Amino acid sequence: MSSTKKVVGIVVFGVLISIGLPFFTNINVSKNLEVENQSEIKAESTKTNTSEIAVVTPKDESGIPIEEPKEPVIQEEIPVEPTIQSEPQAEPIVYDGMTLNELADKLNRSLKSTLSGSGMSFAKHAVELGIDPYLAVAIVLHETGCNGSCSDQVKNCNNVGGMKGGPSCNGTSYKKFNSLDEGIYSFMNNLKENYYDKGLTTPEQMNKKYASSKTWATKVNSYINKIKAA
Repeated sequence: MSSTKKVVGIVVFGVLISIGLPFFTNINVSKNLEVENQSEIKAESTKTNTSEIAVVTPKDESGIPIEEPKEPVIQEEIPVEPTIQSEPQAEPIVYDGMTLNELADKLNRSLKSTLSGSGMSFAKHAVELGIDPYLAVAIVLHETGCNGSCSDQVKNCNNVGGMKGGPSCNGTSYKKFNSLDEGIYSFMNNLKENYYDKGLTTPEQMNKKYASSKTWATKVNSYINKIKAA
């Protein structure tokens, strides 16, 4: 081949290359763009399927989000049962329409000197033993003079009924008691055992056994009437 033909062939080949190269380059670019577009579409599709739906928060004119009012929480009211307050129980009636305290107060109005304020002791033991408290106090007032100033046996030995026995009250035949309540109980228990239990429950029935004086019952009844009226 001559050198002229070689030169012509090189020129023709170069022209062909310059014409065809942009074409092939555009094809590759188009394919790459197509691949990238498809990848982006798949990615967008995936995001749409997997992403959560955005919540649009309303805003006021200044751009501050407006909070939607919350529904009030209704608390169930638990019914409260009313407290039933028990009424205080009334004190029982023990004698002559009176309670124990009322009876003690009534007796105290007739008890003076050393026996002052001992009404509860007389009332309590009378109810316990089942004897007449008016009668018991009346005998004490008559025997000991406690309507005014009590006898030495009451003052010194707590002997309210002329009880005899030991231990001796200051060398006498009368009995000494450690307390006034003990002396009152012993006297009233003697009334029960030696008089009431034998059916002797009134001053008239007791008179012959308790005292030799025939006016003893009359005097005791006089004290009973005063005690009742006090």
